[in-house]
Amino acid sequence: MSGHSKWNNIKHKKEKSDAQKAKIFTKMGREIAVAAKSGGPDPEVNGRLKDAIAKARSFNMPNDNIARVIKKAAGEQNMDNYEDINYEGYGPSGVAVIVETLTDNRNRTAGDLRHYFDKFGGNLGTNGSVSWMFDQKGIIIINKSDDIDEDELTMDALDAGADDFAAEDEFYEISTAPDDFRAVRDALEQKGYTFAQAELEMIPQNTIQLTDEHDILMMEKLIEHLEDNDDVQNIYHNWEEAE
Repeated sequence: MSGHSKWNNIKHKKEKSDAQKAKIFTKMGREIAVAAKSGGPDPEVNGRLKDAIAKARSFNMPNDNIARVIKKAAGEQNMDNYEDINYEGYGPSGVAVIVETLTDNRNRTAGDLRHYFDKFGGNLGTNGSVSWMFDQKGIIIINKSDDIDEDELTMDALDAGADDFAAEDEFYEISTAPDDFRAVRDALEQKGYTFAQAELEMIPQNTIQLTDEHDILMMEKLIEHLEDNDDVQNIYHNWEEAE
């Protein structure tokens, strides 16, 4: 995915209305709660919880909210009913789509997602139907600023174990192997860097550009409806959006 397209996606995630931000915080809270319930409330010994907290913070979720969710999860009895289920399919013109969900009702979630794909010019596939076109990587995004020396950040990232470093127009992108992500993120965080984004992602090996206006509209609608679904945590696709 090109740097420009990546920046569009970041801004799309960040520039949400208050109502949309509230929905994102709710989803982040669910992810934190399930992680805390399954692995304990200490992020230093619960890697999944540490990842969920870092992701929530990249979306500017307040620390008080995060602490409240963790505390509440310790007393919840029904969080174990949630399952991590990934769905794969195709959008308009063969755009590959992966949807990560956290659900307490797999029949409801599968039905909703199948409806969205069918309605907006795609189809829900089977496990493995598109995931082979993606690679999992740790992605850390740091906004450019006068306070950051590019050469110093490059060395800090590579010394911490990053695979690659790229300087785009408005941000720096650091990529890691999945197993190295936490170590690199923690090392950079300890050095005082602030992340615009820090999470494991599914990165497409190749991208598709849509030229038909109807297909573009349908793809936008598909993403919009998936994002609005309470069970959907993450959406990955290989559509390279135009400026």
